[in-house]
Amino acid sequence: MTSPLRSIRSRLTIGALLVVAVALIAGSFAAVQVLRATLTDSVSAAVQQDVDTISTQLDRGPGRVDAIDDDVLVRLQGAGDDHDDDDHDDDDDRPAPAPAPDQINDEDARALPALDDGSVQRIEVDGEPYLAASEHTDRGTLTVARPLAGVDEAVSASAALLAVAVPLVLGLVGLVMWVVATRALAPVERLRRQVDAIDAAGLDRRVDAARDDELGALAHTMNRMLDRLEQSQITQRRFVSDASHELRSPLATIRQHAELAAAHPEASSLPVLSRVVLDEGERMQELVEGLLLLARLDEGRGAAMAPTDVDDIALAEVQRLRGMGIEVDARGIGPGRVTGSASLLARAVRNLADNAARHASRQVIVRVYERDDRVILQVEDDGSGIPAEQREHIFDRFVRLDEARARDAGGSGLGLAIVREIALAHGGTITASDGASGGALMTLSLPRAAEA
Repeated sequence: MTSPLRSIRSRLTIGALLVVAVALIAGSFAAVQVLRATLTDSVSAAVQQDVDTISTQLDRGPGRVDAIDDDVLVRLQGAGDDHDDDDHDDDDDRPAPAPAPDQINDEDARALPALDDGSVQRIEVDGEPYLAASEHTDRGTLTVARPLAGVDEAVSASAALLAVAVPLVLGLVGLVMWVVATRALAPVERLRRQVDAIDAAGLDRRVDAARDDELGALAHTMNRMLDRLEQSQITQRRFVSDASHELRSPLATIRQHAELAAAHPEASSLPVLSRVVLDEGERMQELVEGLLLLARLDEGRGAAMAPTDVDDIALAEVQRLRGMGIEVDARGIGPGRVTGSASLLARAVRNLADNAARHASRQVIVRVYERDDRVILQVEDDGSGIPAEQREHIFDRFVRLDEARARDAGGSGLGLAIVREIALAHGGTITASDGASGGALMTLSLPRAAEA
């Protein structure tokens, strides 16, 4: 069973939470910094405006400065008795300094330092943060400061609010993602239960594929897979049944003749019994070898591939058939090289030749030629041909046409099936059609070798 933390639902939720958390934390930090910078810039602009206003008022001449905000600190160094002016005792003719506003004589204002002209700096007065600016005037250095306590309080309040809001938003996002993922994956779980309920005995069952979305496409794909599995199971069962029947027939023949020879020695002889055993043993050996070859081809375990001349294989089969007394027309054999297994291709050509010889009335025709990037091998007989509706069916395993049902006329029913599997293993095809003489025409098409 899947661990809760490894489920898709958990990973989707955790992934969404991580992304949202990073975005919210980064956004909150940026928002706090922007708020701090904006408020600080506002205070800085107000300080500079205060400096300009008070400086203008002082330049107008002696008198009091108009009232300003109560939280603003102002100091005029070089005017009054609270400034360092060593020349007052030596110059009795110097005019008296202009009186300063009440803020100038404030005890906190006396702690304001003189700053560079035109610069705004953060300072502390009695432990409280201020933004201060200075300007040189005809009556001394004017310094004005505004408190930053309001800025810090606003920033702290915003940070506290975000510290509470971000976890709440993350919790809400996590809950929504969990619910959405659960609802989105519910059809997947239903599909999983349906598939899990299908066993080897119920491959005819199908999953619900009514949805018109990705899950519906997945369900259709799984149904097609179940179709293939069901067809494969049917083919396998038929194959096992046919193989059992084919193997049982020669065994039954051998046992029947052996029992007859044992019960009625006069009705049989050792040469007859030996011939029966040899013939049926050869038949069984051919059948077992064919089954093993098909099993290897089904598993994709073919022989080593190498450049192979199909015309040489065809000429060898022509010589073999002529040695059996069969008339063969080989005038159509031309050069043709493929990349493949010589042993498997020889087996395919032999099966085609034996099939043609078994159904020919008088002659077998063999052709090999190249066409485009293919090598074509054709084996034709002048027999009765193959009905159109059976031309694909004859390549199935353990299939014989009606005229070849008799054991002495037909083979094991694996010959053409082996040819098809060998053709597929080499990237080729095998087809059946009508020949020029009315018999069957088998056409094996293989990819031509690259160096050819």
